[in-house]
Amino acid sequence: MKYILFDVAGTLLYKPDVHTNIQQALLRHGFAVDLADIKFRHKMVSESIFFPDRTDETFYQHFNTEFLYALGIVPEDKLMLDIYNSCSYLKWEQFADANFLERINIPVGIISNFNSTLKERLKSFFDITFADVFVSEELGVAKPKSAFYEKALEQIGIDASEIIYVGDSVKLDLAPAQKLGIKTFLIDRDNYFPAQKNRIGSLYELEKWL
Repeated sequence: MKYILFDVAGTLLYKPDVHTNIQQALLRHGFAVDLADIKFRHKMVSESIFFPDRTDETFYQHFNTEFLYALGIVPEDKLMLDIYNSCSYLKWEQFADANFLERINIPVGIISNFNSTLKERLKSFFDITFADVFVSEELGVAKPKSAFYEKALEQIGIDASEIIYVGDSVKLDLAPAQKLGIKTFLIDRDNYFPAQKNRIGSLYELEKWL
């Protein structure tokens, strides 16, 4: 392989407090929900809802409505506002296995449904120099549209068969990239998708492919 691409949110970076903050907000409104169930339902709803480049209160009102329905809870206004306020402006952290990027000896790129602030954000987590950082806001197209990946391939200038791509979403990452002939892997640290043949539980499992 000559090049490796990574998704960011849920693949390299995450917000460690989001699920516990949701759990605490639910408790304040009389709903005791297991943390593991919150994480699973949150992930499943994330698979089905399109995330814009820049999220706002209107987007999260829609997302949290579907999320609460998935938990079997009626999305009342006060609860919705509490969840939104509890999860706004949370810090990002690097997944422990993301330090694997420092051991990669081929060009590393990023492709993400994100805005232009991502390039600076990455500098605060990684010491490596990324060959490319493709963000949907700048390219004018987003996952899961194939055109997003096609534009990235055009700029990379390497045949799709010589590229590895790692993401955390079957819908947004694996499906469109596979159609273009890219070697894809689903990073699934919680084993939510055991039926997926191309899943890995840790980024360290990529080593044998490089």
